[in-house]
Parts: sequence; C-alpha cells; structure tokens
Amino acid sequence: MLAILAPLLVFGLVIFVHEFGHFIAAKALGVYAPRFSIGFGPPIFKFRRGETEYVLAWLPLGGYVRMASRHDAETAFLEGGSEEAGALQATDPSFDPNAMVPFGPKPVPEDRWFESKPLWSRIVIMLAGVFMNVVLAVVVAATLEYTYQHVVVPTTVVGRVDTTGAPAAIAKLHAGDSVLAVNGTPTHAWNDVFERIASTTANTLTLTTQRGDVVIPVAKPVDAAQRVAVGLQPYMAPVIDSVLPGEPAANAGLQRGDSVVAVNGTPVFTWPDIVDHVGGSAGKPVVLGVSRSGQVQTITVTPKEMPDTNRATGEVKMVGRMGAMRVDRSHLERVTVGEAIAGGWRQTESNAGMVFKILHGIGNGAVSVTELGGPIAITKASVSEARKGIAFLFNLIAVLSINVAILNLLPIPILDGGQILINVLESAKGKPFSIRTRENILRFGLVAIGLLFAIVMFNDTRSTFAKLFSWVGGLFG
Repeated sequence: MLAILAPLLVFGLVIFVHEFGHFIAAKALGVYAPRFSIGFGPPIFKFRRGETEYVLAWLPLGGYVRMASRHDAETAFLEGGSEEAGALQATDPSFDPNAMVPFGPKPVPEDRWFESKPLWSRIVIMLAGVFMNVVLAVVVAATLEYTYQHVVVPTTVVGRVDTTGAPAAIAKLHAGDSVLAVNGTPTHAWNDVFERIASTTANTLTLTTQRGDVVIPVAKPVDAAQRVAVGLQPYMAPVIDSVLPGEPAANAGLQRGDSVVAVNGTPVFTWPDIVDHVGGSAGKPVVLGVSRSGQVQTITVTPKEMPDTNRATGEVKMVGRMGAMRVDRSHLERVTVGEAIAGGWRQTESNAGMVFKILHGIGNGAVSVTELGGPIAITKASVSEARKGIAFLFNLIAVLSINVAILNLLPIPILDGGQILINVLESAKGKPFSIRTRENILRFGLVAIGLLFAIVMFNDTRSTFAKLFSWVGGLFG
C-alpha cells in the first residue's frame, strides 16, 4: 500500500497545487479554461462542472490547465487539443448546446482568450503555479515546525571546534566561546546558532562572541556554512547524571552528580572529551579526577569493549564504554504560530538554496547530471520516507514542491519560465512570433525536456540494469 499511496500523495499534491495555481489565476482574470488535468494522455476518468472538464490521466508526469489560446496550435496537442480542433460534434453524447467550444457550439468571447489579456495578467497566470508551490512548501514546513516539539539545547557556548572539511577560519573560534549573534541576529539557544549558520547565503559568516566578532569567509555559502555548523559542537557539561548497575562506572564508585574535571591528569572541558579518552581505553584503567561535594578525588575505572556504529557510514568498530550517562539539559519546546511560519520560510529558503546550488554546479561542471533523479527515484524516496513516518513524507513533499517551483522557472519552452520569456519577447516585438518560429521554439523545448527525462530515467534505472546484467553474466559464468 505504501508503494502506491505514498507516491500518489507526493506527486498528486505537488502537481495539483501547481496546476490549481494556474487555474484559479486564469479564472480570476477571466481566461476561459476548458480543461484541468492531473497527468497527461488518455483519461482514467473525467467529469465536467460548469465550463471546465476535470481529468485524471494515465501518465502522472505532470499536469496542465488548458486555457483558450489562438497562438498555441503547436503545443495544444499536449493539452488535449485546441478549442476548435477538439470541439465535440452535435452527435456526441457529451455535446452541450449551451456550452462554449469544445463542449458546445458557442464561440469563446473575445475577452476570454489568453492573448486578449495584458502582459501583466498573462505573467501572473504563468507565475501562479510556481507561487502555489512555494506556498505549499512553506505551509508544510511551518506545519511540521508547529506540530512536532523541538529539542532545544539551552546554551550558546561552543564545546568543541572540529576543523575537518570546514573553512580554515573556523579555527578562530575556541571552546568556551559564547556565540551571541550570527550575522547580526541574536542567538538564544544552540538551535539558533546551528540554523542561522547552516542557512546563511552570504559570502561571510560573522559570529559575535564575548571576545568580539569572528569573521569566517565561505567561498560556497550554502555548503561551507553547513560545514561550519556541523564543525561547531555545543558545550555539554562533564557531569554524570546516572550510572548503569553492574557496569564499570558503577563498579568503580562513580555517582550521579559527579563532575569529571580530568582524565589521566588531563583537564577536560566538555563531555565529548571524556568520551574520547574512555573510547580509546577499552580494557585499560583510566584515572578520573572527580569533583564531588566540593572535593576533588580520583577514581579509577576500566572501560569495557563494546561495538559502536558510525551513523553516517555504517562502520562498526570496538570502543571503550564505562556505562555512565551525562546530564542532558535539553528540553522539548513547542513553537508559536509565528515562529513556525518563520521556521517554515527559513527551511524553504534553505531547500531552495540547495536547488540553486545544484543547478549552478551542473552549469559549471562541478555537479554531474548523473546525480539527478526522476519519477522512479522520487517514488522510491516517497516509500522510504513514508516508512519513517508521516513527518518525513511531508518533508519530502515540501522539498519536492520548492524543486518544482524553481525548475519551472527555467527559460525552457513548455515550462512556465520559457512561456513567460516568449510572452515578454512577443510583447516587446509588438506581435506574436510566426508559426515557423513557434514550431522551432517548441522543438527546442521538447528536445530539452526529452533529453532531461532520458537522463533522469537512465539514472533511476541504471542500478537495476547493472544488477540484471550482473545476474545474467553470472548465469553464463
């Protein structure tokens, strides 16, 4: 059921919202819209209400709103045919003598053709789908922000600085620094620090600390800023909250409330310092300097060897563990409606930034087109995210919706961006392009979209075919 319902929800909602934006804008501005279709090709089912026919078609690769147009004979076949060419005959059971073409004999009024509207109206109609996708992305992200409680880490103090893979200037920050603001925006918890660094699109990060401003240049803003965010770890007090019965910590006499100040004579500042020392000492005695009731005493504990799995790589290695848990001062907090909307907007901006980054990378060769995914990849992702939970599935919807919004603005004929460009150029010219020019534009658009579709379908299926060929090769030795 997930394999069917999850993709239908993801594709259906994103496509419906986009086309509904075009539809309501066209209706509001008086353009005749005889057909609203989700999908292309032959209909699965359809019905007509008022002057519009609503269709669910077999090919779920998009959708369209058919608007009465005199100048799109070349592309009308993609939208079920033009008004005159697709007009029903009087003998057809669906023929309505009181309806406009294509459902009846009445002509489309002059002021209801798409071309009869001023340029600004046409641009509004063509941008409405993109606008609605942005709205969907923000609404879904904001709803998730509001519905699910956040784990708030109530500190802005840096506990550790990891320079691996991050811009070199991150080393200007020190453990113990309090990050009071990021790019001039005050921070109140580590959540603020992380989100404001990770979502920055500026070429520099300015972190205000108690020592002054620390400026970190980021050559590729989104990627580099995220590396900075990951490289900074919050302060975690080296205080024991609980010890597990029968484990080395309990056997050595460690107690709840003990504050570890040193390991093997080396002072420690944050809990990960302790984890590092203990993790590399499986089976070896470790001398802890412990502050208890205002007195410092030494306690020797021998960590036992246990498997540890790296969440990022899946690698399993053996490390030392003593069976003690740290004090966790984080807490769950529900945001206000205003904070949820702001958070939804920030998340949408971040997702959009990643799309622009990928497009820019493809343009300059830094990103390979082999990384692009198509319908099959989205279907797999839909099922995978649905298995994790409804929040993950709707997060995918928000990400896909902003992807659709941005990609539709590309200046490729057939897409909204290309249609806007054509209308602007025709308006500047003072008359429509010739039929031959429009045909050439259409051919370019179809080739571009066809090539993109071929690439993403190849990317989606190559691993399957590789396994198939490997299996066939195995049969024949």
